[in-house]
Amino acid sequence: MNRKERYSFLLNYFRETQPQVTTELSFGSAFQLLVATVLSAQCTDKRINAVTPALFARFPDAKSMACAEPEDVLEYISSVSYPNSKARHIVDMARMLVEDFGGEVPDNTEDLLKLPGVGRKTANVVEAVWFGRARIAVDTHVYRVSHRLGLVSPDADTPLKVERELMKNIPEAERADAHHWLLLHGRYICRSMKPKCAECPFVGFCPKLMKDSKLSR
Repeated sequence: MNRKERYSFLLNYFRETQPQVTTELSFGSAFQLLVATVLSAQCTDKRINAVTPALFARFPDAKSMACAEPEDVLEYISSVSYPNSKARHIVDMARMLVEDFGGEVPDNTEDLLKLPGVGRKTANVVEAVWFGRARIAVDTHVYRVSHRLGLVSPDADTPLKVERELMKNIPEAERADAHHWLLLHGRYICRSMKPKCAECPFVGFCPKLMKDSKLSR
C-alpha cells in the first residue's frame, strides 16, 4: 500500500468511527483552552483536567490572572510537570494578553507565538479547537504515529516538517480533526511503549518492517 492509499484508508476509518472528535482538555473559554494547552506540555490531559477547575475558579480570565504572581498560580499547578516555569509563563502570558490584546486571545499564529510559553503546537491547538482553523498540531503522539504508519517521509525529522507533510496530504476540512485522530490513536493504541498492535485497525498495512520506519520515535 503506497502513502496515498494509507492516507485514504486511515481517513476513511476515522470518518466512520470518530466523526465527532475534539481535545480531551476541559475549558470554558479561549483563554482557558490556551492555559490548559500550555500546562499540558509533557503532561497528561488527565492531570491537567484535575488541576484546572480550581485554577480557573480562582483565575477565570486573563484579567484576573494578570493580577496574580507566579507563586499564586504555582499553588494550583504544583502537581504538573515543570510547574515553576509554567506558572511564570501563564502569568506573563495573561499580562501580555491584557496589555497588548485587550484581554482577548488572538486568532492568528503570528500573535499567538508572541505569548510567553506558546509554541507552534499550542498555537495550532488554539486555532483549530477554538477558532475552527485548518491546523494540525504536532505533538509527540502525532509525530510518532505519522512515522510509524508511514504517513510522512523519513526526512520529516522535526514537528514542523511533519506538520507540513500532513497538511499536504489531508483535506483542509479535516485537518483539525486529523490532529485529534492521530493524537488519540497514539495515546491509546499506538503508544510509545508497548503499542497495542492487536487492537490497531491499521496493523494490516502498518509499515513496521519497512526500512524507513522510525519506530524509535
